Formats: sequence, C-alpha cells, structure tokens
Amino acid sequence: MKITETCFECLLSRITYECDLISTDPKKTVEIAEKCRNLLTELCKEERAAPQISSRVHRLAYEEMGSVDPYHSLKVKDNEDARDACEQLITPAMGFRDLCLAAIIGNTLDYGSREHTVTDNIAAHFSNEFEKGLTVDDTDEMLALSDRVVFFCDNCGEIIFDSYLIQFLKDQGSHVTVVVRGGSIINDATLEDAHTAGIDTICDALLTNTHGIAELGYDPALAPNELLRAIDSATIIIAKGMANYESLTEIEGLPPVAYCMTVKCVPIADSIGVEKGSRIAMLRYQ
Repeated sequence: MKITETCFECLLSRITYECDLISTDPKKTVEIAEKCRNLLTELCKEERAAPQISSRVHRLAYEEMGSVDPYHSLKVKDNEDARDACEQLITPAMGFRDLCLAAIIGNTLDYGSREHTVTDNIAAHFSNEFEKGLTVDDTDEMLALSDRVVFFCDNCGEIIFDSYLIQFLKDQGSHVTVVVRGGSIINDATLEDAHTAGIDTICDALLTNTHGIAELGYDPALAPNELLRAIDSATIIIAKGMANYESLTEIEGLPPVAYCMTVKCVPIADSIGVEKGSRIAMLRYQ
C-alpha cells in the first residue's frame, strides 16, 4: 500500500506526539517536525510502500530528539495491562477463531494512527469487541494452512494476546516462526517484548525483521536470511496489524497471507472495503 495524503499528515502528527512523550522543548519539536516534513515530501516522490517511508521518517525523528525509544514507558505499561487482562479473559475453552479474535482486539493497542485512541481499560474494551465477533472471518481456511507458520507480530501489549494464539498453534502441531521488529519504532514489539511475553519459550524460531534497523512492516531487502528462508518454506503468513498489511500487500510471490488486525484508519479501511473499526482475519493469495 502506498502512502496517501491522509497518511502524510497522520505520520507528522505522530512525530509531534513522540516529542511530547519525552518532553522535547517546544521549539525543538517544531524544528524536528519541519525536518521530518521535508524528508517525507521527498520520500513520497518514490515508489515505496508506506511503512518504508514511515520508517525513514521515524528514524530521523528519533535521531533528532536523541531517543531510541520514546514509547518505552507506554510499552511496558501496555504489556503489564495486557497480561492482567489476558489472565481474566482468555480461557482454556477458546479455540482458534476465538484466540484470533482476542489477538485482533489486542491490536487496538496501537499509537501509530491519529485516527485511533488507545483504550485505558483493556478488559472492558475486550469484552465489548469480543461480543461483536470478526467482521471478516477466514479462520477455518487459515487453520487448514497452518502446518508451517510465519507469524509477524505488531505492537506491545498485543503481543501478550498473540502468545496465546501461538501456543494454540504449537499445541495443534504447527511449526511457528515468530517475527518482531529489529529495532524500537513506535510501540511495536521487539525481542525484549517477545521475551516478556514468553514467546521465545513457545515458538520454534524467534526472528527479527531486520538486522537491528528500526523498520515497520516487512522489507525483503532488509530481512535476515533466516527470515527469507522461513518465508520460502511457510504454508501461511499470519500478519498482525496495519504496517504489516501495508508492506506485505506490495510483495508478490508470498505464501498465503492472513491479515489479522483491527482496522484503525480510513485509508486502510477503504483499501480492504470494510468500515473503520472492523476486526478482520482475512486470507489472501498473492
């Protein structure tokens, strides 16, 4: 998915938000935002997927503000809150569809869009959304393809919900490779968060999407060889969240991809053909 005019202003709003998170001097915030706007204007002239452009802009912002992880405190809190919520809400009776829905509701823990506000009560939000069910439900087809899974994680907090789905896949015999970000960017999950969620003790392989570069989504040019091999041998990719959707939909020749997310902005809702706020587990052959 290519960047849109709406994406342009949304991304710049995130830069200001990040500066505020670490109490950047207001004058410095204006300077950083202007530098990011100039870079974004140039990058938008290139034929790149939206996450590739967004990643470049975030990396510049972090360099300018002198922080490698402005969301760190929010990430820690979301992981803790999600763990508490999962202990209340996830039950042994839940099957694949229910655990997919739970992980998709967990995807609302996302600070990457100005169109979306993160809930301050995960448990209450979960109960409300769980009753609504999936807007797009291809979970039966997903499970049938789950012999060898490459599972792209998205956000902190959400990754705690993901761990229950990954455990289910392992229990029913799947080989599961889990992928997190190679560097801190927005509130996306890194190796540290995967260890916090205990995913390293569940999955067959835990990989990063880059060699230490803070990058949203998936760019084959930046991917470690182990990840490229895992994708080549996969029977399905389960891709959580919007950045993974935006990047993977630009790539041909992949195994079947199951896009699992809460749709949090209008451009992505329009590209899929659903309403903003939809909960989707959508299988596509590319």
